[in-house]
Amino acid sequence: MRFKKGDVANGNPRVVELKQQQLFKSLDGFHQDIKYWSIKRGLHKADPIKQMVKLMEEIGELANGLNKNNDKVIVDSVGDVFVVLTILCQQLNIDLTSCVAAAYNEIKDRKGKLINGIFVKEQDLKKE
Repeated sequence: MRFKKGDVANGNPRVVELKQQQLFKSLDGFHQDIKYWSIKRGLHKADPIKQMVKLMEEIGELANGLNKNNDKVIVDSVGDVFVVLTILCQQLNIDLTSCVAAAYNEIKDRKGKLINGIFVKEQDLKKE
């Protein structure tokens, strides 16, 4: 998380609240809370296509925050993307943690090169 120096010391309530939450809850804890929240509201049974549209909206907000170098929007958008993705996985009856584990297992030994700020897989370098 990117905050300005002194935010916690200056008592920024949002920063203090986030720091306190982080001390007591893991990402998995938030993940479980989000799933419970969505079940209480019936979102877990809603249309996944509409949830996908919501995900793209949140990705757009993240891109806008990055483009404007707006840390508040970036932090909020990353969280929103995680929430929407969690609910999308519920709707599709797939486990988000398993998806992340599968993706990590695919990339963990990957070799490549950073080109213009983008990691290019070794196998894609050989195609050029």
